[in-house]
Amino acid sequence: MKKFILQNLIRENILALNPYSCARDEFKGDDAIFLDANENPYGIWNRYPDPYQSKVKQKLCQFKNVPDDRIFIGNGSDEVIDLAFRIFCNPGIDRALSFPPTYGMYKVSAAINNIEMTEIPLRDDFQIDLPALIPFFDDVHLKIIFICSPNNPTGNLINPNDIEFILDNFNGIVFVDEAYIDFAGSKSLISAIDNYPNLIVSQTFSKSRALASARVGLAYSNPEIIGYYNKVKPPYNVSGPNQQAAFDALVNEEEFLSCKSAILAEKQRLQKELSVIPLIKKVYHSDANFFLVEVDDANKIYSALIDMKIVTRNRNSVIKNCIRMTVGTYDENTVLLEALRSGRVYD
Repeated sequence: MKKFILQNLIRENILALNPYSCARDEFKGDDAIFLDANENPYGIWNRYPDPYQSKVKQKLCQFKNVPDDRIFIGNGSDEVIDLAFRIFCNPGIDRALSFPPTYGMYKVSAAINNIEMTEIPLRDDFQIDLPALIPFFDDVHLKIIFICSPNNPTGNLINPNDIEFILDNFNGIVFVDEAYIDFAGSKSLISAIDNYPNLIVSQTFSKSRALASARVGLAYSNPEIIGYYNKVKPPYNVSGPNQQAAFDALVNEEEFLSCKSAILAEKQRLQKELSVIPLIKKVYHSDANFFLVEVDDANKIYSALIDMKIVTRNRNSVIKNCIRMTVGTYDENTVLLEALRSGRVYD
């Protein structure tokens, strides 16, 4: 890699930005009479939340063995993605790059921020086509490469050697989305954030921590990049109830491990039984908590399942005749399997 200078990637208006200073920036602690933020003095949730989610970060430091200045907590992973565009990409000038089929919010967030999204399709084995990517390394307007691993909707981990190659050879930001990493049984790239000044690793409480409703996303990076995230974010971006939900989820490690174990056991059962159902042509390998399955007519089978009040995700528009099926509870998976074995899906 050429010498990496982060400031060369940051938008000029962000470099010059004076962030909003909220009331809770000026006083730390809980034992006080608060007359500084024009809050209602009555109620349970009447006070503004900690703008930097210190309590949750302290727990994350213990779990991830990462200092708190390398952690950003956002309003879901979508905020983590959106802020990356706001920090690094000049609207109408700069570009980002992704590898479809992949998580759709990269492209949506790019469009919202008026950033062109270059797309290099994954190979047939759902891995990155490095020869097709390499020419883009010299594009001075390419600021971010998004890599989803395990990938959504394909479910597979991206080859870590390919990610390392990109980190070594691309002089922009490499954003690795690890929303499903807890199900993969593989090492997170969080351990590499001190080795690569251009690496951002995104994770979430939505999947393995069962907090999709709470909207708590994470970014891990070097203190300089995290500093820009904190500079650009809204002052109270994660609500008090959602911070408490995240903290409670981290405290209750036994429940987390039990739920994850149950999901992985059901995943194994689901894979075995899906693979022998005649209408399913292929069950793709998955490192996540879902399967991509190929059928003869995805639209027809998806609609038939909907009629039976079984909601899957029709991915026919991005991968021909493929449906994504999340691993549910034992009872939910049994209903799905019985429906797929029945003649009702052929009607």
